[in-house]
Amino acid sequence: MWSRRARLLLGSGLVFAGALLLSPWLGDGLDLTYSGDSFILWQLRLPRVLLASAAGAGLALAGVAFQALLRNPLATPYTLGVSSGSALAIVLFLVAGLDARLGGSLGRPLVGMAGALLVIGITYRAARVRGHLPAPTLLLAGVTLTYVFSALIVAVQYTATPEDAALILRWLVGSVESGLGYLPPAVVGAVLVVALAGLLPLGRAYNALSGGEEAAQGVGVDSARVARRSYFFASILVGSIVAFTGPIGFVGLIVPHCLRLFGAVDNRTLLPAAALAGAGFLAICDGLTRLLFAGRLPVGVVTQLLGGPFFLVLLLREKRRLY
Repeated sequence: MWSRRARLLLGSGLVFAGALLLSPWLGDGLDLTYSGDSFILWQLRLPRVLLASAAGAGLALAGVAFQALLRNPLATPYTLGVSSGSALAIVLFLVAGLDARLGGSLGRPLVGMAGALLVIGITYRAARVRGHLPAPTLLLAGVTLTYVFSALIVAVQYTATPEDAALILRWLVGSVESGLGYLPPAVVGAVLVVALAGLLPLGRAYNALSGGEEAAQGVGVDSARVARRSYFFASILVGSIVAFTGPIGFVGLIVPHCLRLFGAVDNRTLLPAAALAGAGFLAICDGLTRLLFAGRLPVGVVTQLLGGPFFLVLLLREKRRLY
């Protein structure tokens, strides 16, 4: 008899493997006997699927980490301001014309990571009270910064040239059409491996934190160290993803909660399962945009259409639980 952990990991792995095999073929039919269709498959669709998989894995992984740290099921990289801070840094990078000078394939993710780390550093310092990190204060600080950075992005976009404004608008919607071949998924994948190495060992600590900081400290968990480590790895991961895809929403909310419905309560299981399922989820969403909308609709629109109602359902469930 297989354990629940093994079944969840196997199921998540099958979702990822199925999406990886199926997604490149969704959309207009391909005939590989023609060189043009072969080019579309290997140079356009496959890099896009790999980028979607790496981005989906990273966003879902970061979502689990933030939800465990804050003990709040609605926490995501977006509610903490990480994505908006990274987005603002990259928007300034694009408007300044540095994308072409420094190379978007490497300069952009470095700027995105720097922006994400700066934001989480500000949030961390603003919310810290006498050595403790109250979750409600941290969430409030993150939401406040999200609004501030969103306003700054609009200001930059409004004052930019029409060409830059159009570029920013399309990028902000969230898309995996990087146009840079296999380098973006390789960069995001490398950062994902680093983040997995940093976050997976924290599963036990996240389980202990579910009972509160005092309970976690009672079993030897240094909550401040776990928070710093989590914020660092999750922030560089989200920053590298946003650099290439723009801010794609709700992946870090939908995937972890769907897995919890199947019994993934232990964070030691939830972290790797979310990475696998998140990779498959975003790859399938991107494939569906090609199949249903001929690729004209960015994948960020699809995840927001799915995530909005999902968020409301979770909010109503939390309201019933609390009141």
